[in-house]
Amino acid sequence: MKKVFPIKKMKYTCLLILLFVTLNQVAYTQPSPENINFVRQGVQRLIFNEAQSIPLAALEPENVIGLSVMHPVQQMLEESAEITIQEGKLLIQSPKKTASSIWFGGFNPFATYAIHLDSCFGKGKIGFKFSAADQKEQCIITIGFEDQLLTGVQLRVVKNSEMITEESIAVNTEEKVKMEGKILLQMLGSGLTLYLQDKGVPRVIGQSDFNTYIDLRQKKYINSFQSHLYIGLDGGKVKVKKVESVLSTGMGLADIRAITYENGDPMLDQGRLWYTMSIRGRALPHHIQGVFSMNPGVFDLKLEGIIVFDRDDGLLRNEIASHIFYDRKQEIWRGLTTGFSAYANPEKEKKQLLAIESKRDPRFGFSIMQAVPFGMVGDIEDPHILYDSTAQKWRMLTCENNGGYKAIVLESDFWNKGYERIAGPVKHNSTGTSIQKIGDKLYCFSGSSERKILIYSYPDLQEKGHLKMDLPPWDETSGTRVWPNVVQLPDGYPFRYVALMMDRLNFPGLKGPHWTYGALYLYHGHD
Repeated sequence: MKKVFPIKKMKYTCLLILLFVTLNQVAYTQPSPENINFVRQGVQRLIFNEAQSIPLAALEPENVIGLSVMHPVQQMLEESAEITIQEGKLLIQSPKKTASSIWFGGFNPFATYAIHLDSCFGKGKIGFKFSAADQKEQCIITIGFEDQLLTGVQLRVVKNSEMITEESIAVNTEEKVKMEGKILLQMLGSGLTLYLQDKGVPRVIGQSDFNTYIDLRQKKYINSFQSHLYIGLDGGKVKVKKVESVLSTGMGLADIRAITYENGDPMLDQGRLWYTMSIRGRALPHHIQGVFSMNPGVFDLKLEGIIVFDRDDGLLRNEIASHIFYDRKQEIWRGLTTGFSAYANPEKEKKQLLAIESKRDPRFGFSIMQAVPFGMVGDIEDPHILYDSTAQKWRMLTCENNGGYKAIVLESDFWNKGYERIAGPVKHNSTGTSIQKIGDKLYCFSGSSERKILIYSYPDLQEKGHLKMDLPPWDETSGTRVWPNVVQLPDGYPFRYVALMMDRLNFPGLKGPHWTYGALYLYHGHD
């Protein structure tokens, strides 16, 4: 006999099925980035942060046994200064005119050098001498003092045993400045900035673009030059607590981009996200590509290393605004960078994007990646690259100066050549361009001059809206062309999204055009 199913039971069953399907659809609803709420969690500006510094070399008087062996001294004039260690400090003194150099390490044209002063009396100069063993080439940066007051800042360059220049590079000389605290020399490849720090923010006291005299980016200098503490006395006494060279955070950080895998997924390695950031120097050819890591659950940024780039032309180049990815199929580190170092020789070189590669993990210490031009010459910057397995194409989001920087998308069958535009330019100003996955879909993000972080569809760059942010990294007067840098996190965190951005507030005291922002802002995002 055929069983008859009760109508009420059938209706109840259908309702349960409909409810299950509806709930299932809700559970897997694709989130839309303009609906994510980003809330500021913290802010910090790493200004020559000692806790973040990566050591290269040091002269620590309290740990020296056998000064003449550990830190050889060269007396450069007929009279010799007396150099001793007393009470854990290096003491250099002379009643007559003397000039002494004390070796403390090798040379790196992108390092920060520091002299921790205890005191100085009388009249003289203190600073750094970089030279090879034969002394035929020298670069000397000194700060003059008299009666404990700063009297000047000087650059001296010697090539082929002939003095090329001896000039003042002092800035901000209007006020009397006492010589105390710490002298910081930030070497920037083709230039330098000199600071004096006692309490609070370091004071800018000198700056120079020395590239026309000597190009310290040449490989021969990192291979042959050595670093010395330089003391010139006209009757006086100097006490030094410590001399050191480090890889440092500089005075500001910007251009933040997550290191990814080839498909665009963020690299979450050792429980940490990995970022490239530009360690700010002064102007466009002076910044340095830094690598940082962070546990996304907290705000423990850590400087891991710096990367410079080799185009097989004899120079080590400080390019920035890089996107680095690990190609798992080829087991190699690759990416794109922006050739800002061309501004050191603008009459000879043009800004362009470069394809970069390294078999060695470039995240740690001092690393060199090979760099090759691939035909994208011009005012183009901030590239982000991934392999789109659905399209079976390499895709690049970048921004090009078309009456202002505007986002464009290009694609190629190859990661390092043959790119053709498929979308853009957008109508809005857009920098810090990046491709990020939200849910299961990719979106394009950019900062802008319009006080918004803009969201576009991928890959066709249709406008989708802007990011919702509590306390964005700007106010009514500061610039807003920041880098969005949104990262979607896996399960196990109390929030789904994290964003690390910078502001555009320049460091005070520098002269001429400079781009010396910024502080770092951490945001957590929730749907």
